[in-house]
Amino acid sequence: MSFTEPVKKTNGTIREVTLGSGDGAYVVGGETALPFHTFEGTMPHKPAIAMEVFDVAPEGWPAPLVDALGDVLADPVAWARACVDTYGADMICVQLASTDPHGNDADPEQAAATVRAVVDAVDVPVVVYGTGNAEKDTEVLKKVAETVTDTVLGLGPATEDNYKAITAAALGYGHVVIMESPIDVNMAKQLNILATQMGLPADRILIDPSIGAVGYGIEYAYTVMERLRLAALNQNDSMTQMPMICNLGKEAWRAKEARVGLDEEPTWGDHAKRGVLWEATTAISLTMSGADVLVMRHPEAVRLVRTAIDELAAG
Repeated sequence: MSFTEPVKKTNGTIREVTLGSGDGAYVVGGETALPFHTFEGTMPHKPAIAMEVFDVAPEGWPAPLVDALGDVLADPVAWARACVDTYGADMICVQLASTDPHGNDADPEQAAATVRAVVDAVDVPVVVYGTGNAEKDTEVLKKVAETVTDTVLGLGPATEDNYKAITAAALGYGHVVIMESPIDVNMAKQLNILATQMGLPADRILIDPSIGAVGYGIEYAYTVMERLRLAALNQNDSMTQMPMICNLGKEAWRAKEARVGLDEEPTWGDHAKRGVLWEATTAISLTMSGADVLVMRHPEAVRLVRTAIDELAAG
């Protein structure tokens, strides 16, 4: 008895979004099937890996993470170059941690100057994240948008509280907006509707669905992302057809299992390997639910995920 492989053809297509410019431009999206289901449709672009660069030396990171990145942690430009030249990052994600009003509260001009320096130092696209404080992020991202006008940045997070100002800045200076919603299909869709009503082209939006790491809500995040992708492909819902970006490095390394050493949990095994695997497993799970851009932290986790993506894409 012969077996016929079931094939489900979809009605919709994920939009292609371009970040960067010139020879350094990078396109994400474009799928006509679920992740890696190339027997049912096309996947023209593999998920991209954007490695994190902080604008101020991070504090409280686990020793294995600090050891892996070395001295560059105090210099965002050197850090960005290492991510591209040594670790092969497709993009850089500048985390503007210094602007946190509950921390250093750096001014927007200082943050924008750092982004400008990173853009000038690398030949890959740059994504920029604020701290999640809606009011301060508005000031900071507006200044970044007007300072860097020669390439297409990804600016986020734009939320229900500040999307109008960030969308207006992106419209004025030609950038992509990262729309962040709290793990909810309808709220993600609504933000996209509101932004496009302001005149922002739908192909200049990335969806940040908000995610959790393995053991910390990834099941729910996976389900929401999968529902967004199914609505986009099966229902041809134009307001869910934007590529998705997952800011996962911070979530994976926030997990206790990735942070604590053998002195606290001697039965959990090698701390360095454990943290890497926590991030890598989180990232691979998210690629399977539809992530187009993975924001990652540890170089070895990046290597593992890159290998997995390449093997999945090759069938």
